Parts: sequence; structure tokens; C-alpha cells
Amino acid sequence: MDGAGGPGEGPAQEALQSLSRRLQVQEKEMELVKAALAEALRLLRLQAPPTSLQDPGTPGPTRDSSPAAPPGLPPTRSPSSVSRGTQTETEVETESSPGPPGLINGPAAPHGGGEEPGGTQSEGGGSSSSGTGSPGPPGLLRLVQPPQRTDTPRRNSSSSSSPSERPRQKLSRKAASSANLLLRSGSTESRGGKDALSSPGGPGSRRSNYNLEGISVKMFLRGRPITMYIPSGIRSLEELPSGPPPETLSLDWVYGYRGRDSRSNLFVLRSGEVVYFIACVVVLYRPGGGPGGPGGGGQRHYRGHTDCVRCLAVHPDGVRVASGQTAGVDKDGKPLQPVVHVWDSETLLKLQEIGLGAFERGVGALAFSVADLGAFLCVVDDSNEHMLSVWDCSRGTKLAEIKSTNDSVLAVGFNPRDSSCIVTSGKSHVHFWNWSGGAGVPGNGTLTRKQGVFGKYKKPKFIPCFVLLPDGDILTGDSEGNILTWGRSLSDSRTPGRGGAKETYGIVAQAHAHEGSIFALCLRRDGTVLSGGGRDRRLVQWGPGLVALQEAEGHTDELWGLCTHPFQNRFLTCGHDRQLCLWDGEGHALAWSIDLKETGLCADFHPSGAVVAVGLNTGRWLVLDTETREIVSDITDGNEQLSVVRYSPDGLYLAIGSHDNMIYIYSVSSDGAKSSRFGRCVGHSSFITHLDWSKDGNFIMSNSGDYEILYWDVAGGCKLLRNRYESRDREWATYTCVLGFHVYGVWPDGSDGTDINSLCRSHNERVVAVADDFCKVHLFQYPCARAKAPSLVYGGHGSHVTSVRFTHDDSHLVSLGGKDASIFQWRVLGPGGAGPAPATPSRTPSLSPASSLDV
Repeated sequence: MDGAGGPGEGPAQEALQSLSRRLQVQEKEMELVKAALAEALRLLRLQAPPTSLQDPGTPGPTRDSSPAAPPGLPPTRSPSSVSRGTQTETEVETESSPGPPGLINGPAAPHGGGEEPGGTQSEGGGSSSSGTGSPGPPGLLRLVQPPQRTDTPRRNSSSSSSPSERPRQKLSRKAASSANLLLRSGSTESRGGKDALSSPGGPGSRRSNYNLEGISVKMFLRGRPITMYIPSGIRSLEELPSGPPPETLSLDWVYGYRGRDSRSNLFVLRSGEVVYFIACVVVLYRPGGGPGGPGGGGQRHYRGHTDCVRCLAVHPDGVRVASGQTAGVDKDGKPLQPVVHVWDSETLLKLQEIGLGAFERGVGALAFSVADLGAFLCVVDDSNEHMLSVWDCSRGTKLAEIKSTNDSVLAVGFNPRDSSCIVTSGKSHVHFWNWSGGAGVPGNGTLTRKQGVFGKYKKPKFIPCFVLLPDGDILTGDSEGNILTWGRSLSDSRTPGRGGAKETYGIVAQAHAHEGSIFALCLRRDGTVLSGGGRDRRLVQWGPGLVALQEAEGHTDELWGLCTHPFQNRFLTCGHDRQLCLWDGEGHALAWSIDLKETGLCADFHPSGAVVAVGLNTGRWLVLDTETREIVSDITDGNEQLSVVRYSPDGLYLAIGSHDNMIYIYSVSSDGAKSSRFGRCVGHSSFITHLDWSKDGNFIMSNSGDYEILYWDVAGGCKLLRNRYESRDREWATYTCVLGFHVYGVWPDGSDGTDINSLCRSHNERVVAVADDFCKVHLFQYPCARAKAPSLVYGGHGSHVTSVRFTHDDSHLVSLGGKDASIFQWRVLGPGGAGPAPATPSRTPSLSPASSLDV
């Protein structure tokens, strides 16, 4: 059989080579077709009669904001102006711009042609739906004659024509039909905007090259060309900084707690710190303010996991911690196996890995034994049978294993007085297991089961958590929001426990504690109990008799909206849980939260800090007073979701980017409380994703879902600037657009255009932070205008990172996790940061970058 495949390899290889040659021929033919189309359009512009809505005797507009052409280049003409504001909808066409002198390629333009094709070439390669004009300064795009090929014969080629005449003949045959096709095309996306000077890479590729005589660069996303003009002050890209930035990030604080869909997630260490997890980070929190504050309060973080943490257990010594992670994949698609980490909570060093390769899907629950000082570890995985296993902690060997149940198992624990008794709870059950150790021989142990009795109490759908009390009683938290107290009792013959036991556990008391399910219970040394709820977002401390002592709240669903205060260390978040939250970055606390009743997707503070604008998923947007939390404006624009809201730097305008492809502009009162419609920016062919204001507050740069980069003259009536070359030197108050010359180096090779969710330039314009789709935060130098720019990469989020923003003084960076609903506050260290790391560096270690990557 091995020899049978040999003879077939030759023909297969020849066929593959033949296909490759044909593909190369077709690619070069496409270059010729694109060149012909470009020349046909140029000839049409030269021959088409000028059309104007103005009277011949009326002088044209005198305003000309176009800069002079670069030295040695033909002068530019003023682009046509089309107002798209609400005050006027009149379109005015100007004369078509002549081509560069002396450029004569191809046949004469066909007579009797129709109108000049409409559409403005955007930097993203798509055509906008208004006006005419060239994609750059007139006279700069020169047609490059494709190299003649004589080595490979072309099918159906004419033997009577010389190689030098073939391009001209092809152009003659295609000019008229190609021009008519472009004139008839009503879809802006179908035009593509392909440049004749270079061909895009394949789908999903990202590559860049120089064109337009060195005044622009071009990159490709999903095969679409994106042209970006180089500022006049940059003579060569080699002058731009290279290498990673001197600034670094250190994880300062983690806001949030995973109480929505996890259990065994809240404990107290011997040090008095509360330990819990969110995303891939285990948080050790000490009350008392912040790092260096009263009582040494603050946070520390264990960050050894490579995927989301699902459960925790604390060793009886109060120092060692076991944490189990779920299965996953890395950014290259390689599987990450579930495993248990045992680590030291004082040094944050990993001591041991248990069960690598032994668990399926993830580690759902785990617990240390107590009676024998933590000699054993019990683990339940997330396989269909929810395998229950007992491990020797000192050796890392498995002593016993059994299929527990096909129903979900959500929590496990040893009886504190008898390690042979193990308790599990989950879907509609509480099970009590008897374990015989088998003399410590791996695999020789046995496990038998009996079940608790609910009696007259309603059996809940789920029992996600429990805590074992020193007197032998058990508290369970269930999906009804109740805390049940279980005590041992003699078996009733009418309701016997399974397994024929003579005594069983039954419910002796019940208390309603949360709205919705309870996901965690924790017994503190002072006898109080902590509980964490999911739906009500509450973390509650209970005293004797289950009396609530204090509580806190956080987000429970995907986060997208983030903005930082203009002059305070505060920031605001919103997301799919409909909560709008204002956070105190210095006190590391929630200042306030309100229920928006709808999903919040974006937000921005007015420069005064007195109000904040919030965009919702219904086309509705609100303006709220940050002190009273009252809604002072409630306006709806369209019925599509809003993706970005941004105040101008002087606070006189508010721009609202919508998924209906429009940017709505509002005039704003000095205090930000009142708004009135000023105009609309119409021209994008896909939904708005990002936008930024110029420093003078007169212009906007915007990105869209089809990778367009457009520029708008807002003060001049929301006009689309067709000559994008004139915006190359404009300075921007913020830089959050993910597409643009100053940041195109952040895009990795092979990107599909959705790999970067958010981008933010620091206020000192030294660095750029990037949120990607692979759970990472990147830090680049600014400007980042060199392909494959290196970055510092920071992990910790367990989901796609949706947004990043610097605080007003660049001392911190805030990042949002998507599905993990986490908020990370990073301290910026180095030349552009706030200075040295916080006090007690041994307890708040700085974060080293995961790697310095060439992307």
C-alpha cells in the first residue's frame, strides 16, 4: 500500500504546478484589467462636459481650504462641496479635475458618454455615496504600464498583434463597457476602489506598501485596500520610532467578581484577604482602601492561568490555594487542557499542577480535606458523567474516581470532622459520599453515595453552593435565592435516604437571601457568612440568624461602553446588563450605578465633567447629570444601535455614530445639558465604528464596518471632505479610530478586520493601547506607522477585550472584558506614566509583558 501512492505523486504535482502557473497568469491579467479601468475613468473625466447647478454668470464659492500641492507636483483643484446637513440637501458638482500633463495612455475617450460616475473614493477602499472627486490630490496617480510577459503564452491571444499593442487593444475593447458598468453600478461596496498600482492580498490578509509617489501607504483587510496619506512632516517611515514603548503596565486593580455562572468562588485566607476570581485572574482583596491605605488595603493577583478560572479551594493552612481552569484554545488554535493549580497566596508562586490531561472540558468544583490538614483534594470535572476523583496532594496521584451523575454537579466539599465524608450538590440534589481510601494506593479507593431529603420544602432546580459549619450542619444556596440549613436526623421510613443509611440530612431552616440564584457561600473566622448572587449582582455579608450586614454590586454581563472623566480619576462603564456604573479609580470603589432599562454600548463625558452622554442599542441616547444621576436629555436618532458618542474638545458639539451609517451632530450648551440637531454626516457605506474630533473642534475622522476612513467638515455644514489628502496634517484631539496612518502598524498580519476592538492614544501622545479579540491588551509606541510594529502584551482577561481608555493624567489604563464582565485598572509605569509602582511592591508585583511580539 505504501508503494501504491508513489506513481500518483508525479501527475498530482504536475497538475498542482499547472494550476499555480494559471493562477499567476490570471493575476497578471487582472492587473491589466484594473489598469484599463483606471485609464478609462481618467479619459471619461477629461472628455465629459462640465455640469453645474450654478448659473454660468454666478461666481463659484470663494472658500478654499485645500492646501497647496507638495513641491514638484501639479497644483490641486478645490473639491466639490456637498452639504449633508439638515439645513440643506443641495448638491453642487464642480468641474472635473484634469489629469497630469503629458499623461497620454490608451485610446481616445468614447464620444457620447453619460454623466461622470458619482461616488467619493474613501480611504477604506469603498466608495461613499455622495459627490465626485479623486481619492487623493489630482495629478498624483500615474498609470504604470504592466510588464510584458513573453515566457508564458496567453490563451486566445492574437498572433497578428505585437506584445506592445496588446494592452492598448484590450483597453479599446473594454473602455466603453467598463465605463457603462461603473455608471450603472448603484452599490458603493461593489466598486471596491481597487488601485491599479498594487493588488490586494488574499482574504484575511493584512499587508502594506508605498504608492502615490511615496505620499501614502496602503494596507489590505479582507482584500480591501485602505489608503492612508503620510503627514508632510514625515520624510521617511524609517524616521518613525521602532521597538516596544518604554512605558509598561502593572495590574493595579480588578473590578468585578464572577458570580453569574460560577461557584466555589469566594473564600477568606489566613491573612484576612478575600480571595475570588474573574476572567483568568484570581484576586486577593484586603479591605482598607487601596495600596498603602489604612490597614494595608489593596489587591494582589495570581495570574498563572491560561484560560478562565472556574473554581477555588483554600487549604486548611489558609495560605495555599487550589484553582481550576476550563479547557480552551490559544490564539493559534492549540488546545489548552483543564488543570488544577496549587499556589502560595503569600508569594503568588505556583507550587504544583494536578490532573493535567485527566479532566474533560474543565474543572467544575474542588475542595481540600480538613480533618487531615489538607492531605487530599477532591475534584469534579465538567464531563458528561461529572467524574468525581480524590487526589493525594503530596504526590499528585489519583486515589479514587467514580461517575457521579449525568446531572450538573456544581460544588464539592469534605466534612470538616471526617474526611471519609464528601458532599456534592448540583441540579436538584445534595449527595453525601462515603470514601474509603484503599490504604493510600492509587486507584484502590471506593466511593458510595446517599442523598439528602428535602421533605416538606420545595426542591429547587439547582443548588450551586454550600458551606460546612463546625457543628456539622450545612448551609446551601439555591437557584430560588434561599439559604437552607441542613442538619443530621434519623432516617424516616417514609422518606428514606438512598443507600439504606440509618441517618440522613434534612432541612431544618430556610431564609430568602437573594433575587435569583446564589452562587457562593463562605464562612468567615468571625462566624459571619458571605454570599454572592448572580441576577441581583450583590455580594452580601450575613451575621447570626442570617441578618444582612453590608453588600456591594458589580456588572453581570458583557461590557462595551467605557469613558474616563476629563479631570478626575473616575471612569464610567455600561453594557448588556443595562447597568450604568461610575467607578472611583482612586478609592477602587463603585461611586454609583443606575438601571438604563436598555443595553448601553458607548459613553463619553462632556469636557466640563458635569454630564455624560450614553448611547443605547435602540438608537436612543441619554445625557445624565453626573452628580444627581438625573436624565437631562433623552433623544432618539434612527432605530439602529449606537456605537460611539463623542463630545468635541470645546464641548460645543456632540457626534453620535450609528449603525444606520450616519453620524448625527448636535450643538451643545455650555453646561452640556441641552442639545439641538446641527446636521448629519452622510456618506459611509457601512455602520460607524469609531470617530475622533480634530483639536480645533471643526473636523471629524471616522471609521466604518467596511474599513472606510472618511473626514468631515462639521463647522462648514457636515460636509464630506473628498480630497482626503488635505487632512493628512490635521491634529486630532483623541485617537480612537482603529484605522489611520498613525496607528496602522498595530494590525497583525493575517487580520480579518475584526481582531482589534478598541484603540486609545495616551493624552501625552507617547503610546497607544489596543484591545484585541484574543483576551489581550497591547501597548505600542505612538505614532505606530510601521508594519509589524512590536508591542508589549498583557493577559488576564478571559474574553475578548472590548475597550481601553487612559485616565485624564495617563497614570492608569482601564480595559473592559466582554463576556467575562471584568474591569482591569492598569498602572502606567515609565517615562510617560505616573512614576514608580505603588508601595509594598512585594505584595503588588508589577506585571511583566507576556512577550514582545512582532505583529
